[in-house]
Amino acid sequence: TGLWPKVVVPMVTSPLAGFFLGALVMFALFAAFHRFTPGAVQSVFGKLQILSAAFMAHSHGTNDAQKTMGIITLALFTGTKAGRFEHLPAWLTFLRMPSFGAIPAWVKIICAITMAAGTAAGGWRIIRTLGHKLVKLQPVHGFAAETSAALIIETASVYGIPLSTTHVISTSIMGVGAAKRFSGVKWTVVERIIWAWILTLPATGIIGFILARASVAF
Repeated sequence: TGLWPKVVVPMVTSPLAGFFLGALVMFALFAAFHRFTPGAVQSVFGKLQILSAAFMAHSHGTNDAQKTMGIITLALFTGTKAGRFEHLPAWLTFLRMPSFGAIPAWVKIICAITMAAGTAAGGWRIIRTLGHKLVKLQPVHGFAAETSAALIIETASVYGIPLSTTHVISTSIMGVGAAKRFSGVKWTVVERIIWAWILTLPATGIIGFILARASVAF
């Protein structure tokens, strides 16, 4: 337990694990299906990718939703203990959480609906970046990347380790592309993605610090 083994170390190692597992799964699929025609391979994995996409979606929910629900529940508990909810109208009393126990059902439902709506409504620019600009993905490549990323994320969720699902699936796609052909990965796009990752860490920390200080002031 602790910040370093459960947060900081996985933050660094999970993208590396995604890259290497993605490459390993892709090499295994090459070895298993190299005698099949390209059309047969695409036909098989066009169907199997439905399962791998569902697996990836489930792993995304188990990890990202846990983080969101945990933060909301902690805020409700600390707000209740601090007396912030004492003068709420009757219809808002459900916000009170006198003991830190099970996550309220309404928190789970809201998180599930919001995450599903956000996934369904947006992200097409990111999809084009990962699926076309970064690597030209076919169904077999998508299956390998999704399966690799989902395995890592599901394992982390079992042990209560928060990961960036975006980082893991992105590096899994990179690993799959490198296994197919190293030059097939657009490394200039990879560079931009990595810089975005590096910059978001201090940026979110600074913004979180400012908002926390502002909330205390009020």
